[in-house]
Amino acid sequence: MRTSLDKIRVQDYMSASLLTFTPETDVLAAINSLIEKGVSGAPVLDKLGNLVGMLSEKDCMRLALNAGYHGDLGGRVGDFMSPKVITVDADTSILEVARMFQEAPFKRYPVVSDNRLVGSISRSDVLRAIDALRGNFPV
Repeated sequence: MRTSLDKIRVQDYMSASLLTFTPETDVLAAINSLIEKGVSGAPVLDKLGNLVGMLSEKDCMRLALNAGYHGDLGGRVGDFMSPKVITVDADTSILEVARMFQEAPFKRYPVVSDNRLVGSISRSDVLRAIDALRGNFPV
């Protein structure tokens, strides 16, 4: 039986209030922001607002390794971010995003509309969409 998850769109469950960084942001300050906001990563934007990367918890592990092996604790977000970013369109179905999360190690994707960053969608956002359907199916 096909669920109505294919009818629910990313824009219905994405987070529109975004934590973002620039490549010049101090990476220690960025780590502090990730911890304070309780998010696993954030988009990196250039001065024109273009998406140029993602900084994830995994990316930040390189900082720990640099500190442990080389005594270097610091740098800029641009030194640690992942420059290749997979985005999701705001009109994509939650079902499609669930498939993407199943096939890739990412915990969140930036959401775009008309090639502009409008939010992010996380695994927990997809779980919220599933939970919202709970009342529609017998236990």
